[in-house]
Amino acid sequence: MNAEEIFEQWKNATNLPDYLQDQLDTLGKDHKWVEDAFGQDINFGTAGMRGKLEPGTNRINLFTVGRVTEGLALLIEEEGQEAKDRGVVISYDSRYHSRDFAQHAARILGAHGIHVYLFDDLRPTPELSYAVRHLHTYAGINITASHNAKQYNGYKIYGEDGAQMAPENADRLFAFAQKVTDIFSVKAAPVEQLRASKTLQLIGEDVDQAYLAELSKVTVNREMVKENADKLKIIYTPLHGTGKMLYDRAFRQGGFTNVIPVPSQSIIDPEFPTTIKPNPEYRDVFTPGIELANKEHADLIVATDPDADRMGAAVRTENGDFQVLTGNQIATLMAYYLLQNLKDSGNLTPDYEIVTSIVSSALPFKIAKDFGIKTKHVLTGFKYIGEEVDRMNKANDGKFLMGFEESYGYLFQPFARDKDAMQGAIMFAEVATYYASRNMTVFDGLQEIWQKYGVSYEITRAIEMPGIGGQKKMAELMTKLRNEHLTEINGQKVVEIQDFEIQKTIKDGKQTPLNGFPKSNVLKYLLADDTWLALRPSGTEPVIKAYVGVNKADIATAQKAAEAYQDALAELLQ
Repeated sequence: MNAEEIFEQWKNATNLPDYLQDQLDTLGKDHKWVEDAFGQDINFGTAGMRGKLEPGTNRINLFTVGRVTEGLALLIEEEGQEAKDRGVVISYDSRYHSRDFAQHAARILGAHGIHVYLFDDLRPTPELSYAVRHLHTYAGINITASHNAKQYNGYKIYGEDGAQMAPENADRLFAFAQKVTDIFSVKAAPVEQLRASKTLQLIGEDVDQAYLAELSKVTVNREMVKENADKLKIIYTPLHGTGKMLYDRAFRQGGFTNVIPVPSQSIIDPEFPTTIKPNPEYRDVFTPGIELANKEHADLIVATDPDADRMGAAVRTENGDFQVLTGNQIATLMAYYLLQNLKDSGNLTPDYEIVTSIVSSALPFKIAKDFGIKTKHVLTGFKYIGEEVDRMNKANDGKFLMGFEESYGYLFQPFARDKDAMQGAIMFAEVATYYASRNMTVFDGLQEIWQKYGVSYEITRAIEMPGIGGQKKMAELMTKLRNEHLTEINGQKVVEIQDFEIQKTIKDGKQTPLNGFPKSNVLKYLLADDTWLALRPSGTEPVIKAYVGVNKADIATAQKAAEAYQDALAELLQ
């Protein structure tokens, strides 16, 4: 059927909630909207799906959530009774309809006799990852759109290891979901029936306490924290989201009692009224925190995004202003502190390992080499960091120090297998305490690292390609770049191309195998001036992620060069 025919089906449906019916009546007057909302099914990848909260097969709503959940139920049924008994744990964030979607998913799974653990209120994404492992469930569902604007929501699927579901099972799930011919007739059992049969079980404080007990292990130098934490005032903002649920207990058990929440951003509100997009990489989200920090004479602001898997920070500079750090800069500070602490305590051994994505900063690896430990590059996605942790455990050939991604994701204790802003916040508070013990600010610490190792500076941009043709355009651009084999970017010679889709390295006109990585639609370019660039179409959003990393003598030169390279990439993708 075409978009107009599917649109008519939705118009004739008798079980649309009033808010969806009203949106359908209003938005359906626009032919372009109808084509986009009904012209294809919403993209479903290993990270699940994400989209606008609107009616349509290419949107997030009760019915697209229901179809995917029915696919998960059929997958679990195929796995057998043990998988059904182990069941699924479900959590959700502070967005519009998140609770509704979570309960709807629970009712659909319950109708298949699949045991469901449902959080009694919103919880951080990393706690869902932990809960899958803690409760030994077959899978997990998280209703969240992370740091997207208020108009969006999403649906993430987790496998039994607590990481986002492996591609083979995600593909099976999607195939089952595609067999749902009537999106409006997916069976959902009444909550009362599921509670009476004990198929549906509410969870909350019991898992909170277990998660917090694991979180207490993140702190590495309790004595130093105990002696110096009172030198700090930390401003904290949950950006209207799930970080509010646990931050106070998490900080306190870590030894940090002087933490002041931002009042306006500590209100759970799906409107995210203090910012257009609740993303801790943007300076505007820190504005209320900066005002509070100036009032309280604090030097550090920590922000977690609405589902508390990403953590950002702003630090006071030498001239008294606040600078929002990049995810790579935060990771650099953490890596240096952890290694220096191990060295100072006499516990540094060469089998420690730092794991990061192929599009993250090279500076932590330079630091790791200086301290004599191992490093590992993996594809983007914390499930790949989790796979490396599992590999090290099985082979008994390494100790996990930390994993990070440039997009503000960090992991230190792998009891969760997704990025964990709670872990990041506790570790960054300890880093700040370390510098306070030396009468330095975090900003001073970053300058010290740059003086020793040189300046690495990275910029990530999301080049949007919206609309029903967006996915096609992204595919065509990547194919064109693969065929062209660029030899120069922004006046600099390309010395090597790494193509993770065909798993080849192209250098001096010759192709050699790019070993150790699964296939992924990523192109990475290494240039003659020690710059690297990468392009990666998003699996959940209509954007191509463009990454640039430069290495220069000073920060001003590095920033200028990185901007110029990003502009060059934008031209390539027009």
